[in-house]
Amino acid sequence: MEGIKRSLLFALFLIICTIVQAQRLTVQGKVVSKTDGEPIIGATVIETNQTGNGTITNIDGNFTLSVPQGVELTISYIGFKTVNVKAQATLNITLEEESELLQEIVVTGYTTQRKADLTGAISVVSMDEIAKQNENNPIKALQGRVPGMNITADGNPSGNATVRIRGIGTLNNNDPLYIIDGVPTKSGMHELNGNDIESIQVLKDAASASIYGSRAANGVIIITTKKGKEGQIKINFDASIAASMYTNKMEVLNAEEYGRAMWQAYVNEGQDPNTNALGYKYSWGYDANGYPQLNNISMSKYLDSANTVPAADTDWFDETTRTGIIQQYNVSVSNGSEKGSSFFSLGYYKNIGIIKDSDFERFSARMNSDYNLIGKFLTIGEHFTLNRTSEVQAPGGFLQNVLQFNPSLPVYDINGEYAGPVGGYPDRENPVARLDRNSDNRYTYWRMFGDAYINLNPFKGFNVRSTFGLDYAQKSQRIFTYPITEGNVTNDKNAVEAKQEHWTKWMWNAIATYNLEIGKHRGDAMVGMELNREDDINFSGYKEDYSILTPDYMWPNAGSGTAQAYGSGEGYSLVSFFGKLNYTYDDKYLLSMTVRRDGSSRFRSGHQYGAFPSASIGWNINREKFFKPLENVFDQLKLRFSYGKLGNQEMTSYYPTQSVVSDGMNYVMNNSPWFGSMPYVQAISPANLTWENTETYNIGLDVSLLNGRLTLTADAYVKNTNDVLLPIPSTASTGISGNSIQNAGQVRNKGFELAVNYRGAIKEKFNYYIGANIAADKNEVTKITLGGQNLMISGYSAHGAGGRGINMFAEGHPMSYFNLIETDGLFRSAEEIANYKNKDGELIQPAAQVGDVRYKDWNGDGKINTDDQHDVGSPFPDFTFGIRLGGEWNNFDFNLFFDGMVGNKIYNYPRYRLESGNFNGNMSTVLANSWRPDNQNTDIPRFSKTDGADNKWAYTDRWLEDGSYIRLKTLDIGYTLPKVLTKKIKLENVRIYTSMENLFTLTKYSGYTPDLGESSVAGVAYNVFSRGIDQGRYPLPRTISFGIQVNL
Repeated sequence: MEGIKRSLLFALFLIICTIVQAQRLTVQGKVVSKTDGEPIIGATVIETNQTGNGTITNIDGNFTLSVPQGVELTISYIGFKTVNVKAQATLNITLEEESELLQEIVVTGYTTQRKADLTGAISVVSMDEIAKQNENNPIKALQGRVPGMNITADGNPSGNATVRIRGIGTLNNNDPLYIIDGVPTKSGMHELNGNDIESIQVLKDAASASIYGSRAANGVIIITTKKGKEGQIKINFDASIAASMYTNKMEVLNAEEYGRAMWQAYVNEGQDPNTNALGYKYSWGYDANGYPQLNNISMSKYLDSANTVPAADTDWFDETTRTGIIQQYNVSVSNGSEKGSSFFSLGYYKNIGIIKDSDFERFSARMNSDYNLIGKFLTIGEHFTLNRTSEVQAPGGFLQNVLQFNPSLPVYDINGEYAGPVGGYPDRENPVARLDRNSDNRYTYWRMFGDAYINLNPFKGFNVRSTFGLDYAQKSQRIFTYPITEGNVTNDKNAVEAKQEHWTKWMWNAIATYNLEIGKHRGDAMVGMELNREDDINFSGYKEDYSILTPDYMWPNAGSGTAQAYGSGEGYSLVSFFGKLNYTYDDKYLLSMTVRRDGSSRFRSGHQYGAFPSASIGWNINREKFFKPLENVFDQLKLRFSYGKLGNQEMTSYYPTQSVVSDGMNYVMNNSPWFGSMPYVQAISPANLTWENTETYNIGLDVSLLNGRLTLTADAYVKNTNDVLLPIPSTASTGISGNSIQNAGQVRNKGFELAVNYRGAIKEKFNYYIGANIAADKNEVTKITLGGQNLMISGYSAHGAGGRGINMFAEGHPMSYFNLIETDGLFRSAEEIANYKNKDGELIQPAAQVGDVRYKDWNGDGKINTDDQHDVGSPFPDFTFGIRLGGEWNNFDFNLFFDGMVGNKIYNYPRYRLESGNFNGNMSTVLANSWRPDNQNTDIPRFSKTDGADNKWAYTDRWLEDGSYIRLKTLDIGYTLPKVLTKKIKLENVRIYTSMENLFTLTKYSGYTPDLGESSVAGVAYNVFSRGIDQGRYPLPRTISFGIQVNL
């Protein structure tokens, strides 16, 4: 009986278990990506509202989970949209990626990150739009497109540009660091073929740039070149031809107008105008009101006593400029497979400049490849490019010479030789002849740049990479001096200077990275070390007296006269150790930490090493539960904050703490002595000289809405540069000449950046985009002190004036602020002059006459002199902006881009030379409206010959102008041939286009271009001081091009 009971109970138990089991379900499934169908590893599968019952997918994307019948499952994975499905025995789940913009992979320095995970200030440039521009320099094409990145350039055919990211913080090198395929450089980007570029990222704050340590204080631009992609061989070809022309012209006097101006000046000074030495003859008298009146003006038929130089009316600007021609051709071949990829390209670019006899030419070749030797366990690869460029640059200050050359002089004399100044004409070279002689001064530049790497991936998530990079360049040039006989300008010397310069930079690094993702936790770590070495060597040889005056013959060993040789060599090393850690929790909370320690041979022992840390955090607010009602509107709402410290070791000398006793050596070449320069003692900097360091605080907001159609990025920052390396004069008692480099300054930049972009479509036929960005940066020198003493550094010294510079570096002001005397209109009456007195009753401008400039006595000492110079403006804009819009419709595409800046000041030096009226050459047409008794309603002062009232004074704000502008930078229109047509001719894609640059500029500035950068100019020791000073730079041309792009 007992046994029967046990059997019944056991049977009842089995029945109950069966019923219970029937109420549960074992779900087996697989999760894949909609984009590529690949399994998703580590996706979370949980019972909805029961977080305790769940699992994750395995390496094949499979999962198994037991759940009650009829429940719902939630499947999620970071970067993909979460889905809810009803539980079934078998499930195949496809997850769709979130906004493509958020999944974009960004190169951030030795590693990559999803854009959604970034906690630093990084701008990603759209290469699709850049590729449509017919621009030689890919960096120049970024002008106005990246908020906080200020790019300025003139019209030089080489297309070189000045790049400044978030202001300037030093008198030294303010250039950003360029990273090309992982190899650092600061060389010019105009040598790089823009068609080879895959992506460009700009690292602006310390959190993103500190991984590059001591070279990243000015920002980092990361350039990744193209590689082959899996599939069939791709062949791309594009060709274009363009015409360029100057956009505006500074108007100067013709021969008759010049004569009238000279007559007026003589009359104003009470002198007889017929005593002039330029061949002008006047018939003049006085009108009924007693005002001087010119009746007739004529010129001698010939201007010289030998009757060989006829009087003329020459437009020297037209004689020395032309319509330029630009040609560009590129072809590339790429291929890829599971075993590797390859990319090969050839390029040719030729720009015949708008100034005659100036041009730039570039040949480029690139080979990128990678090979998977053991699956993906071992990969080797290389990026290699070889460029040859050559250029004839316009002579320095050339346009100023063109504008001032007298219009009454002809280009040629009656014998067909170049004419020149005769009689009383100023001694200046004939501009056309000067260009002709300069055309032989071509430089040739070879640059070999690239890297080779080996990559090990022993197991999932772990990667070891070692890279060796090389940047080698060689520049050679011969500078010819030919005999000159042009009127009064004579020089019987003939000579050649042969120059050679070599730059060798190499780097090696080893980097290990590890990525790990467990449930809601995702992180990656990176450690590495790097060695950098740079050597610069230059040598020049000079020889005079050649019997045959042609470039083919004029080599140094062919001359018979004076010989000289000189050269120098410098180099430095940098050793670095670095690490980085990124962590993300539940795609909500982001953390990134970086540290780098650099050691530089530029500093003495004990000061060679510097540590550069950074930390940043981010919060994806849209991932929070309280934000759920808006999850279908916001793709991302991320708040981020960062702090970091960066360094700068760029100085005018590689080793400023070393004593330099001799600058030259004597050589013997071909049994002839070549004499170097005389020995001297150079200034010695203190032994405790150390790094400049920059601390940056950044707060930012990233917003993405409507599945990425609308995006907004905003940043605000404070950037403090400490221990600025400054040139300090040595005291006379030391017996040492020159300046010593010392840590003596502090500079602050603070500002904001905002970028908004929207992409949309109308009835799926017209796709369009519109975007805008704006950025502001305020620069201030917060300290410039040495030994408790406040210092000031003088900048550019203008012609004809002494004392402090036109611009200055001083505490409490922007760097390189304009330091000028203020003008206060003109004296309109004798009473005004008489009433302009100091406290002692003395005239403040005793030599003034009616119609002269009135100057402000700023310091109140009752005198007008250079002590009245003060801050009257900055060369840096209050803000910059860019506006872009474009679209596609029925195979047509278009793109417009505007850029501009507001609030920058420009010292117009050509205008000073043309309006000062000193008769040392031609003058501006505005002088026709100068003050006269019968022309008193004008702001142009009285025209005089001797200028006793200092109307021509250079150190005044009379020559300072507003440089604000808005410009239609580019307009591109293209048409892609229909596929049905291209398939018939076995082509994948054919696009024809026209591209127009610098179509118009709205500005009050009277010079050639208002967006002046920095350059090496006479009278300026540091390029920062050249900013905002227009010395007649190469005009920025308007360019119209036509081209074709073909994909096979």
